[in-house]
Amino acid sequence: MLYEFLASDRGLFNLLNYITFRTGGAIVTAFLIAALFGGPIINGLRRRQGQGQPIRDLSFEDQMAKRGTPTMGGFIIWLGLFVAALIWSNLSNPYTWVILFVTASFAFIGYLDDAAKVAKQTDAGVSAGVRLMAEFLVAGVACAFIMGLHGAHTPLGHADWGVLTGLAEQIAALAPPTTIEPNDPGFSGGIAVPFVNDYFLPLGGLFILFGMLVVVGSANAVNFTDGLDGLAIVPMIFACGSYATIAYLTGNFIFADYLGIQFAPGAGEIAVILGSMMGAGMGFLWFNAYPAQVFMGDTGSLGLGALLGVVAVAVKHEFALVVIGGLFVLEALSVILQVGWFKITRKLTGTGRRIFAMAPLHHHFQKKNWPETRVVVRFWILSVLFSLVGLATLKLR
Repeated sequence: MLYEFLASDRGLFNLLNYITFRTGGAIVTAFLIAALFGGPIINGLRRRQGQGQPIRDLSFEDQMAKRGTPTMGGFIIWLGLFVAALIWSNLSNPYTWVILFVTASFAFIGYLDDAAKVAKQTDAGVSAGVRLMAEFLVAGVACAFIMGLHGAHTPLGHADWGVLTGLAEQIAALAPPTTIEPNDPGFSGGIAVPFVNDYFLPLGGLFILFGMLVVVGSANAVNFTDGLDGLAIVPMIFACGSYATIAYLTGNFIFADYLGIQFAPGAGEIAVILGSMMGAGMGFLWFNAYPAQVFMGDTGSLGLGALLGVVAVAVKHEFALVVIGGLFVLEALSVILQVGWFKITRKLTGTGRRIFAMAPLHHHFQKKNWPETRVVVRFWILSVLFSLVGLATLKLR
Protein backbone atom coordinates (compact mmCIF):
# COMPACT_ATOMS: atom_id res chain seq x y z
CA MET A 1 0.00 0.00 0.00
CA LEU A 2 2.78 2.41 0.93
CA TYR A 3 4.68 1.25 -2.14
CA GLU A 4 1.85 2.20 -4.52
CA PHE A 5 1.16 5.61 -2.99
CA LEU A 6 4.51 6.85 -1.69
CA ALA A 7 7.34 5.13 -3.59
CA SER A 8 9.54 7.61 -5.41
CA ASP A 9 12.94 7.77 -7.05
CA ARG A 10 13.92 10.74 -4.92
CA GLY A 11 14.32 11.53 -1.26
CA LEU A 12 13.37 9.38 1.67
CA PHE A 13 10.53 7.64 -0.16
CA ASN A 14 13.08 6.01 -2.46
CA LEU A 15 13.63 3.51 0.36
CA LEU A 16 10.25 2.00 -0.47
CA ASN A 17 11.71 0.75 -3.74
CA TYR A 18 13.96 -1.61 -1.77
CA ILE A 19 12.53 -4.95 -0.74
CA THR A 20 15.00 -5.23 2.12
CA PHE A 21 13.72 -1.98 3.66
CA ARG A 22 10.08 -2.94 3.28
CA THR A 23 10.76 -6.40 4.71
CA GLY A 24 12.33 -4.82 7.79
CA GLY A 25 9.38 -2.46 8.10
CA ALA A 26 6.99 -5.40 7.84
CA ILE A 27 8.80 -7.31 10.61
CA VAL A 28 8.59 -4.38 13.03
CA THR A 29 5.01 -3.48 12.11
CA ALA A 30 3.72 -7.04 12.43
CA PHE A 31 5.45 -7.52 15.78
CA LEU A 32 4.03 -4.32 17.25
CA ILE A 33 0.50 -5.11 16.09
CA ALA A 34 0.63 -8.68 17.44
CA ALA A 35 2.19 -7.61 20.74
CA LEU A 36 -0.19 -4.68 21.29
CA PHE A 37 -3.40 -6.46 20.33
CA GLY A 38 -2.49 -9.93 21.56
CA GLY A 39 -3.71 -9.29 25.11
CA PRO A 40 -7.18 -8.05 24.13
CA ILE A 41 -7.54 -10.91 21.62
CA ILE A 42 -6.66 -13.46 24.32
CA ASN A 43 -9.18 -11.93 26.72
CA GLY A 44 -11.85 -12.06 24.01
CA LEU A 45 -11.06 -15.69 23.22
CA ARG A 46 -11.19 -16.60 26.91
CA ARG A 47 -14.63 -15.02 27.32
CA ARG A 48 -16.02 -16.73 24.22
CA GLN A 49 -14.50 -20.17 24.75
CA GLY A 50 -15.09 -20.65 28.46
CA GLN A 51 -13.26 -23.92 29.11
CA GLY A 52 -10.78 -23.27 26.32
CA GLN A 53 -9.14 -25.97 24.23
CA PRO A 54 -9.87 -29.54 25.40
CA ILE A 55 -6.71 -31.15 26.79
CA ARG A 56 -6.08 -34.88 26.42
CA ASP A 57 -4.59 -36.54 29.48
CA LEU A 58 -1.26 -37.91 28.23
CA SER A 59 0.15 -38.39 31.74
CA PHE A 60 2.72 -35.60 31.44
CA GLU A 61 3.73 -33.46 34.37
CA ASP A 62 1.91 -30.09 34.47
CA GLN A 63 -0.04 -30.98 31.33
CA MET A 64 -3.49 -30.81 32.89
CA ALA A 65 -2.61 -27.42 34.36
CA LYS A 66 -3.07 -26.08 30.82
CA ARG A 67 -6.81 -26.67 31.00
CA GLY A 68 -8.71 -23.48 30.36
CA THR A 69 -6.03 -21.99 28.11
CA PRO A 70 -7.79 -20.44 25.11
CA THR A 71 -7.06 -21.64 21.59
CA MET A 72 -7.36 -19.92 18.16
CA GLY A 73 -4.39 -17.70 19.07
CA GLY A 74 -3.55 -17.83 15.38
CA PHE A 75 -5.75 -14.74 15.10
CA ILE A 76 -2.92 -12.78 16.76
CA ILE A 77 -0.54 -13.93 14.03
CA TRP A 78 -2.96 -13.21 11.21
CA LEU A 79 -3.78 -9.71 12.43
CA GLY A 80 -0.11 -8.76 12.49
CA LEU A 81 0.74 -10.58 9.26
CA PHE A 82 -2.08 -9.33 7.06
CA VAL A 83 -1.97 -5.71 8.23
CA ALA A 84 1.82 -5.51 7.84
CA ALA A 85 1.75 -7.30 4.48
CA LEU A 86 -0.92 -4.99 3.10
CA ILE A 87 0.97 -1.91 4.30
CA TRP A 88 4.44 -2.83 3.06
CA SER A 89 3.85 -5.14 0.06
CA ASN A 90 3.64 -4.22 -3.60
CA LEU A 91 -0.05 -5.01 -4.04
CA SER A 92 0.25 -5.19 -7.81
CA ASN A 93 2.46 -8.27 -7.46
CA PRO A 94 0.40 -11.44 -8.08
CA TYR A 95 2.58 -13.55 -5.78
CA THR A 96 1.38 -11.40 -2.87
CA TRP A 97 -2.26 -12.26 -3.45
CA VAL A 98 -1.90 -15.98 -4.13
CA ILE A 99 0.14 -16.47 -0.93
CA LEU A 100 -2.29 -14.44 1.18
CA PHE A 101 -5.19 -16.37 -0.38
CA VAL A 102 -3.72 -19.75 0.58
CA THR A 103 -2.78 -18.56 4.06
CA ALA A 104 -6.23 -17.12 4.79
CA SER A 105 -8.03 -20.16 3.36
CA PHE A 106 -6.09 -22.70 5.42
CA ALA A 107 -6.43 -20.49 8.51
CA PHE A 108 -10.21 -20.51 8.00
CA ILE A 109 -10.23 -24.30 7.66
CA GLY A 110 -8.25 -24.48 10.90
CA TYR A 111 -10.67 -22.09 12.59
CA LEU A 112 -13.62 -24.31 11.70
CA ASP A 113 -11.75 -27.28 13.17
CA ASP A 114 -10.93 -25.38 16.38
CA ALA A 115 -14.49 -24.12 16.72
CA ALA A 116 -15.85 -27.66 16.45
CA LYS A 117 -13.41 -28.91 19.11
CA VAL A 118 -14.28 -26.12 21.53
CA ALA A 119 -18.02 -26.53 20.97
CA LYS A 120 -17.94 -30.30 21.52
CA GLN A 121 -15.12 -30.17 24.12
CA THR A 122 -13.32 -32.98 22.37
CA ASP A 123 -10.18 -33.32 20.27
CA ALA A 124 -12.33 -34.45 17.30
CA GLY A 125 -13.04 -31.45 15.10
CA VAL A 126 -14.05 -31.32 11.46
CA SER A 127 -13.96 -34.66 9.65
CA ALA A 128 -10.43 -35.39 8.45
CA GLY A 129 -11.71 -36.32 5.00
CA VAL A 130 -13.66 -33.08 4.59
CA ARG A 131 -10.75 -31.04 5.85
CA LEU A 132 -8.28 -32.67 3.45
CA MET A 133 -10.64 -32.19 0.52
CA ALA A 134 -10.88 -28.47 1.27
CA GLU A 135 -7.11 -28.21 1.69
CA PHE A 136 -6.37 -29.93 -1.62
CA LEU A 137 -8.95 -27.78 -3.41
CA VAL A 138 -7.38 -24.53 -2.19
CA ALA A 139 -3.86 -25.80 -2.90
CA GLY A 140 -4.86 -26.92 -6.39
CA VAL A 141 -6.26 -23.51 -7.32
CA ALA A 142 -3.16 -21.77 -5.98
CA CYS A 143 -0.67 -24.10 -7.71
CA ALA A 144 -2.48 -23.75 -11.03
CA PHE A 145 -2.26 -19.97 -10.67
CA ILE A 146 1.44 -20.13 -9.80
CA MET A 147 2.08 -22.38 -12.79
CA GLY A 148 0.43 -19.71 -14.94
CA LEU A 149 2.69 -17.04 -13.43
CA HIS A 150 5.77 -19.15 -14.10
CA GLY A 151 4.58 -19.71 -17.65
CA ALA A 152 4.57 -15.96 -18.26
CA HIS A 153 8.36 -15.87 -18.19
CA THR A 154 11.36 -18.11 -18.56
CA PRO A 155 14.73 -17.90 -16.80
CA LEU A 156 17.46 -17.02 -19.29
CA GLY A 157 20.75 -18.87 -19.51
CA HIS A 158 23.89 -17.52 -17.87
CA ALA A 159 25.35 -16.20 -21.11
CA ASP A 160 22.13 -14.36 -21.96
CA TRP A 161 22.39 -12.19 -18.88
CA GLY A 162 25.44 -10.43 -20.23
CA VAL A 163 23.26 -8.33 -22.53
CA LEU A 164 21.06 -7.22 -19.65
CA THR A 165 23.63 -5.47 -17.46
CA GLY A 166 22.36 -2.12 -18.67
CA LEU A 167 19.05 -2.87 -16.99
CA ALA A 168 20.51 -2.83 -13.46
CA GLU A 169 18.27 -0.02 -12.22
CA GLN A 170 15.19 -1.72 -13.62
CA ILE A 171 16.14 -5.02 -12.01
CA ALA A 172 16.86 -3.27 -8.69
CA ALA A 173 13.20 -2.25 -8.67
CA LEU A 174 12.34 -5.86 -9.57
CA ALA A 175 10.56 -4.99 -12.80
CA PRO A 176 10.64 -7.95 -15.23
CA PRO A 177 13.17 -7.47 -18.07
CA THR A 178 11.49 -6.86 -21.41
CA THR A 179 13.65 -9.45 -23.19
CA ILE A 180 12.19 -12.41 -21.34
CA GLU A 181 10.29 -14.70 -23.66
CA PRO A 182 6.88 -16.01 -22.52
CA ASN A 183 5.51 -19.49 -21.98
CA ASP A 184 8.37 -21.86 -21.26
CA PRO A 185 6.67 -25.13 -20.28
CA GLY A 186 9.92 -26.55 -18.92
CA PHE A 187 10.00 -23.85 -16.27
CA SER A 188 6.30 -23.49 -15.48
CA GLY A 189 5.56 -27.22 -15.36
CA GLY A 190 8.86 -28.40 -13.93
CA ILE A 191 10.53 -28.68 -10.56
CA ALA A 192 14.10 -27.63 -9.88
CA VAL A 193 16.46 -30.50 -9.17
CA PRO A 194 18.67 -29.92 -6.11
CA PHE A 195 22.39 -29.35 -6.71
CA VAL A 196 21.94 -29.01 -10.50
CA ASN A 197 22.15 -25.77 -12.50
CA ASP A 198 19.39 -24.70 -14.88
CA TYR A 199 17.53 -28.00 -15.08
CA PHE A 200 13.87 -28.61 -14.36
CA LEU A 201 12.33 -32.05 -14.12
CA PRO A 202 9.39 -31.73 -16.52
CA LEU A 203 6.07 -32.67 -14.93
CA GLY A 204 3.68 -30.73 -17.13
CA GLY A 205 0.21 -30.67 -15.63
CA LEU A 206 1.34 -33.01 -12.86
CA PHE A 207 3.19 -30.03 -11.40
CA ILE A 208 -0.14 -28.91 -9.94
CA LEU A 209 -0.59 -32.24 -8.16
CA PHE A 210 2.99 -32.09 -6.90
CA GLY A 211 2.46 -28.56 -5.61
CA MET A 212 -0.77 -29.60 -3.89
CA LEU A 213 1.09 -32.34 -2.02
CA VAL A 214 3.78 -29.87 -0.94
CA VAL A 215 1.28 -27.31 0.38
CA VAL A 216 -1.03 -29.77 2.14
CA GLY A 217 1.88 -31.81 3.48
CA SER A 218 3.56 -28.70 4.87
CA ALA A 219 0.33 -27.50 6.50
CA ASN A 220 -0.26 -30.77 8.31
CA ALA A 221 3.40 -31.21 9.28
CA VAL A 222 3.33 -27.88 11.13
CA ASN A 223 0.00 -28.92 12.64
CA PHE A 224 1.62 -32.06 14.08
CA THR A 225 4.47 -30.00 15.51
CA ASP A 226 2.18 -27.62 17.38
CA GLY A 227 1.95 -29.60 20.62
CA LEU A 228 4.05 -27.74 23.19
CA ASP A 229 4.34 -24.10 24.23
CA GLY A 230 6.37 -22.22 21.61
CA LEU A 231 7.39 -25.39 19.79
CA ALA A 232 5.95 -24.60 16.35
CA ILE A 233 6.22 -20.83 16.08
CA VAL A 234 9.99 -20.44 16.52
CA PRO A 235 10.94 -23.01 13.83
CA MET A 236 8.40 -21.25 11.57
CA ILE A 237 10.19 -17.94 12.14
CA PHE A 238 13.54 -19.49 11.22
CA ALA A 239 12.10 -21.27 8.18
CA CYS A 240 10.44 -18.08 6.95
CA GLY A 241 13.70 -16.21 7.40
CA SER A 242 15.44 -18.75 5.18
CA TYR A 243 12.75 -18.62 2.52
CA ALA A 244 12.69 -14.83 2.64
CA THR A 245 16.38 -14.96 1.71
CA ILE A 246 15.71 -17.49 -1.05
CA ALA A 247 12.80 -15.44 -2.43
CA TYR A 248 14.92 -12.29 -2.52
CA LEU A 249 17.77 -14.07 -4.32
CA THR A 250 15.42 -15.84 -6.73
CA GLY A 251 13.75 -12.55 -7.66
CA ASN A 252 17.04 -10.77 -8.46
CA PHE A 253 18.69 -11.99 -11.67
CA ILE A 254 22.18 -10.86 -10.61
CA PHE A 255 22.16 -12.98 -7.45
CA ALA A 256 20.32 -15.82 -9.18
CA ASP A 257 22.91 -15.91 -11.95
CA TYR A 258 25.79 -15.87 -9.47
CA LEU A 259 24.32 -18.71 -7.42
CA GLY A 260 23.19 -20.71 -10.45
CA ILE A 261 19.57 -20.82 -9.32
CA GLN A 262 16.43 -20.14 -11.35
CA PHE A 263 15.30 -16.52 -11.74
CA ALA A 264 11.61 -15.71 -11.22
CA PRO A 265 10.77 -12.04 -11.81
CA GLY A 266 8.77 -10.55 -8.98
CA ALA A 267 9.36 -13.44 -6.56
CA GLY A 268 11.49 -11.20 -4.36
CA GLU A 269 8.31 -9.51 -3.16
CA ILE A 270 7.48 -12.70 -1.26
CA ALA A 271 10.17 -11.71 1.25
CA VAL A 272 7.92 -8.90 2.51
CA ILE A 273 5.12 -11.35 3.34
CA LEU A 274 7.56 -13.68 5.07
CA GLY A 275 8.94 -10.72 7.02
CA SER A 276 5.38 -9.97 8.14
CA MET A 277 5.05 -13.55 9.32
CA MET A 278 8.32 -13.39 11.23
CA GLY A 279 7.28 -10.22 13.07
CA ALA A 280 3.79 -11.55 13.79
CA GLY A 281 5.31 -14.82 14.98
CA MET A 282 7.55 -13.01 17.44
CA GLY A 283 4.56 -11.06 18.69
CA PHE A 284 2.63 -14.30 19.17
CA LEU A 285 5.58 -15.91 20.97
CA TRP A 286 5.32 -13.06 23.50
CA PHE A 287 2.14 -14.79 24.71
CA ASN A 288 2.83 -18.39 23.67
CA ALA A 289 6.14 -18.85 25.50
CA TYR A 290 6.04 -21.28 28.41
CA PRO A 291 3.68 -21.22 30.25
CA ALA A 292 1.47 -20.27 27.31
CA GLN A 293 -1.33 -17.76 27.73
CA VAL A 294 -2.85 -18.92 24.44
CA PHE A 295 -2.48 -21.75 21.92
CA MET A 296 -2.33 -21.02 18.20
CA GLY A 297 -4.64 -23.95 17.44
CA ASP A 298 -5.32 -25.22 13.95
CA THR A 299 -6.31 -21.63 13.15
CA GLY A 300 -2.62 -20.82 13.29
CA SER A 301 -0.74 -24.02 12.47
CA LEU A 302 -2.58 -24.95 9.26
CA GLY A 303 -2.24 -21.44 7.84
CA LEU A 304 1.43 -21.20 8.77
CA GLY A 305 2.31 -24.55 7.21
CA ALA A 306 0.36 -23.74 4.05
CA LEU A 307 2.14 -20.38 3.76
CA LEU A 308 5.51 -22.12 3.92
CA GLY A 309 4.46 -24.72 1.37
CA VAL A 310 3.05 -22.31 -1.20
CA VAL A 311 6.14 -20.11 -0.91
CA ALA A 312 8.34 -23.13 -1.63
CA VAL A 313 6.29 -23.83 -4.75
CA ALA A 314 6.31 -20.18 -5.85
CA VAL A 315 10.10 -19.79 -5.65
CA LYS A 316 10.78 -23.22 -7.17
CA HIS A 317 12.56 -24.54 -4.08
CA GLU A 318 10.22 -27.31 -3.05
CA PHE A 319 12.93 -29.81 -2.16
CA ALA A 320 14.68 -27.27 0.05
CA LEU A 321 11.60 -27.37 2.27
CA VAL A 322 12.53 -30.90 3.33
CA VAL A 323 15.75 -29.48 4.82
CA ILE A 324 14.66 -26.02 5.97
CA GLY A 325 11.50 -27.48 7.49
CA GLY A 326 13.38 -30.54 8.69
CA LEU A 327 11.86 -30.38 12.17
CA PHE A 328 8.35 -30.39 10.73
CA VAL A 329 9.31 -33.30 8.48
CA LEU A 330 10.60 -35.31 11.45
CA GLU A 331 7.42 -34.67 13.41
CA ALA A 332 5.21 -35.73 10.50
CA LEU A 333 7.34 -38.80 9.74
CA SER A 334 7.16 -39.91 13.36
CA VAL A 335 3.36 -39.96 13.13
CA ILE A 336 3.32 -41.73 9.76
CA LEU A 337 5.83 -44.37 10.89
CA GLN A 338 4.13 -44.90 14.24
CA VAL A 339 0.66 -45.38 12.77
CA GLY A 340 1.90 -47.42 9.81
CA TRP A 341 4.03 -49.77 11.89
CA PHE A 342 1.25 -50.25 14.46
CA LYS A 343 -1.26 -51.24 11.75
CA ILE A 344 1.18 -53.55 9.96
CA THR A 345 2.28 -55.39 13.11
CA ARG A 346 -1.31 -55.68 14.36
CA LYS A 347 -2.34 -57.26 11.07
CA LEU A 348 0.63 -59.66 11.03
CA THR A 349 0.84 -60.60 14.72
CA GLY A 350 -2.47 -59.54 16.20
CA THR A 351 -0.70 -57.07 18.49
CA GLY A 352 0.19 -53.58 17.35
CA ARG A 353 3.72 -52.44 18.10
CA ARG A 354 5.17 -48.96 18.32
CA ILE A 355 8.45 -47.43 17.17
CA PHE A 356 8.30 -44.42 19.48
CA ALA A 357 7.08 -44.17 23.04
CA MET A 358 4.50 -41.73 21.66
CA ALA A 359 4.04 -39.70 18.49
CA PRO A 360 4.49 -36.94 17.38
CA LEU A 361 8.19 -36.97 18.17
CA HIS A 362 8.11 -34.29 20.88
CA HIS A 363 5.86 -36.52 22.99
CA HIS A 364 8.37 -39.36 22.64
CA PHE A 365 10.97 -37.30 24.47
CA GLN A 366 8.43 -36.21 27.06
CA LYS A 367 7.84 -39.92 27.72
CA LYS A 368 11.60 -40.17 28.24
CA ASN A 369 11.13 -37.69 31.11
CA TRP A 370 12.50 -34.64 29.33
CA PRO A 371 10.90 -31.48 30.75
CA GLU A 372 8.74 -29.60 28.25
CA THR A 373 11.09 -26.63 28.12
CA ARG A 374 14.08 -28.87 27.34
CA VAL A 375 12.25 -30.51 24.44
CA VAL A 376 11.19 -27.15 23.04
CA VAL A 377 14.59 -25.45 23.26
CA ARG A 378 16.46 -28.41 21.80
CA PHE A 379 13.99 -28.60 18.93
CA TRP A 380 14.53 -24.86 18.37
CA ILE A 381 18.27 -25.53 18.10
CA LEU A 382 17.64 -28.23 15.51
CA SER A 383 15.41 -25.88 13.52
CA VAL A 384 18.21 -23.30 13.36
CA LEU A 385 20.62 -25.92 12.03
CA PHE A 386 18.09 -27.16 9.46
CA SER A 387 17.54 -23.60 8.23
CA LEU A 388 21.26 -22.91 7.88
CA VAL A 389 21.90 -26.17 6.04
CA GLY A 390 18.99 -25.42 3.71
CA LEU A 391 20.46 -22.02 2.85
CA ALA A 392 23.88 -23.58 2.29
CA THR A 393 22.44 -25.80 -0.45
CA LEU A 394 21.95 -22.70 -2.62
CA LYS A 395 25.65 -22.71 -3.47
CA LEU A 396 26.07 -26.48 -3.75
CA ARG A 397 25.44 -26.79 -7.50
